[in-house]
Amino acid sequence: MAESNFIDYVRIVCRSGKGGSGSAHMHRAKYLPKGGPDGGNGGRGGHVILRGNHNYWTLLHLRYNRHVFAEHGSNGSKNKSSGKQGADSYIEVPCGTVVYNADNGEYICDITEDGQEVILLRGGRGGLGNFNFATATNQAPRYAQPGEPMMEMSVILELKLLADVGLVGFPNAGKSTLVSTLSSAKPQIANYPFTTLEPSLGIVPYHDSKSFVIADIPGIIEGASQGKGLGLRFLRHIERNSILLFMIPCDADDIEKEYEILLNELTTFNPELLDKGRVLAVTKCDMLDEELMEMLKSTLHINIPIVFISSVTGFGIDTLKDLLWTEMNRESNKIAALRTQETIVHQPKDFRNLQKELEASGESVEYVESIDVNDSLLDYDEIDDIESVEYL
Repeated sequence: MAESNFIDYVRIVCRSGKGGSGSAHMHRAKYLPKGGPDGGNGGRGGHVILRGNHNYWTLLHLRYNRHVFAEHGSNGSKNKSSGKQGADSYIEVPCGTVVYNADNGEYICDITEDGQEVILLRGGRGGLGNFNFATATNQAPRYAQPGEPMMEMSVILELKLLADVGLVGFPNAGKSTLVSTLSSAKPQIANYPFTTLEPSLGIVPYHDSKSFVIADIPGIIEGASQGKGLGLRFLRHIERNSILLFMIPCDADDIEKEYEILLNELTTFNPELLDKGRVLAVTKCDMLDEELMEMLKSTLHINIPIVFISSVTGFGIDTLKDLLWTEMNRESNKIAALRTQETIVHQPKDFRNLQKELEASGESVEYVESIDVNDSLLDYDEIDDIESVEYL
């Protein structure tokens, strides 16, 4: 997946700027032999700031920019001149990006809105000049305050797509075909499993110039929540969806059993997914007539809305769009979505699986092997000014 343009997992190294030192300068002027202290304050070091940007839909732009360093603050100077503040360094990320500490897997923040800014690492404060320490009993202090040190941290940026409807189904269940039918998206479609290797988004037009977003992820197989197939990597993309659309072909051996398997995988991955609205779409119904569909529907004992569709012929597509729109705008679903958005809890990453995640995403894992879980300090011998590094 390292060759794909859809990058939803990347590790970068961030470093804020250190504060400038205060000046211990003494005023020197003709006919003023005792000018006193006039050393200025040092400038603040630059922050490292995360900012949401709706123009980005992937982390590809960070794939080849792994080091983000803010500018150091300038030192103070004579005549009480303060040093220049270091320039802040901004990391533009798509909405829906979750940030974790790469050293211990702890959750840091979540960027969900365009223009939202979060200070990831604060720059060091500038030191005070010697004129701040002048007193009646110490009128000529010859010392100044040093600037605060910089901070450095490796972080993992993980993208979780923002969509209204998320498609859930086994490989070759017709998910990509449905997305291409409902929207103008052009996902890869073929008659073999795991054709879809990366998530795709489609905007579905509705009546009166309304629309909603639908997300397609690679097929899920039994055991996906334990790392089998491609499901473990992409299951996170349906965590933010309002509605989950389960898709099972009509020629499946046991539709109810396949639905239970899919639901169990979602529950194992994240129990909060059970609180989302669910709809079941029985696909590939162009091979059934009305009588067979009624007979099949009578055998299904699933307590969620069920619709029979065929993406090839267009049968049931309008009914599906009406049903999805109704479920999305149901008052109970709005309240649940709002509650989930306000109380969403991001669990820290399991450090035992962190190396596997990095390997699956094409990331370097050399640094992971030398990390002690109980020791958050790493060997930064190659970093300048090692004495000024702080750790979160």
